[in-house]
Amino acid sequence: MAQTIGNPLTWLARAAIGAGHEAAEAHDGLSGSAAAPPAVRALTEADLREALRKGLADFTALRSDVIFLMAIYPVIGLVLTLVAFHGARLEMVFPLAGGFILLGPVVATGLYEMSRQRESGAVVGWGAAFDVMRTRVIVPVIVLGAGLVAVFLTWLYAAHVIHALTLGAAMPDTVGAFLREVLTTGAGWLMIVLGMGVGLGFAALVLATSFVAFPMLINRRAGVVQAVLSSLDVARASPAVVARWGLIVGVAMFLGALPAFLGLALVLPVLGHATWHLYRAAVPQD
Repeated sequence: MAQTIGNPLTWLARAAIGAGHEAAEAHDGLSGSAAAPPAVRALTEADLREALRKGLADFTALRSDVIFLMAIYPVIGLVLTLVAFHGARLEMVFPLAGGFILLGPVVATGLYEMSRQRESGAVVGWGAAFDVMRTRVIVPVIVLGAGLVAVFLTWLYAAHVIHALTLGAAMPDTVGAFLREVLTTGAGWLMIVLGMGVGLGFAALVLATSFVAFPMLINRRAGVVQAVLSSLDVARASPAVVARWGLIVGVAMFLGALPAFLGLALVLPVLGHATWHLYRAAVPQD
């Protein structure tokens, strides 16, 4: 049967309808369509242990897929560190390594989707992580992720200012001289204390606003604002447990970053899967 070229007007009309549908999905994802905010509950130490157990179980079941998926994360971290060394910006190596943790919730978005599908009984492969690319989900995730990138860049600027105020703008010629200046002088210790204090503030901000928000954007039509508010509600309802979770994440990510960021290929998947289960404990399914 002979094929004919379609009417250009028909093609344009279909394209316009498709674009309009995608725009409506994006708007729905950003603003949300739920009639009321979801109910949240206070987390307990038992919830924390159970989330870690389930996160490890997900990692064990999906290990080869997850390691393949997450290999890019330590590569990016290593590249950033090499750039800092090459640019003679030694003072930025630790802020880069520490601040990189702030982007973890964005990178782990695919892991939340994998855990969600496995929880529902689906057969999950690495391709499941890319199911978050649907418009209703990916647009609000990108918007919220852009906020975390802004926090990350603000932290780097704050670290630069702290270094300039304590040790000055001039940089030592060698790594050893830089470490001696940092670890054996009063100004160096002042920089460490100030940097850790300010960094803790940035980490607390990201933790409180995002650890429930990203999984909720995947699981519910909540909208960006409501997802962030729900995350804050959980943090207010169970500050001790959330703080302990943040400590676990911080220590695990720091240890994973020590061997040239390679350990993050193991640490981040477990934490990502566990975050999903912690969200499910904090926001019960309707």
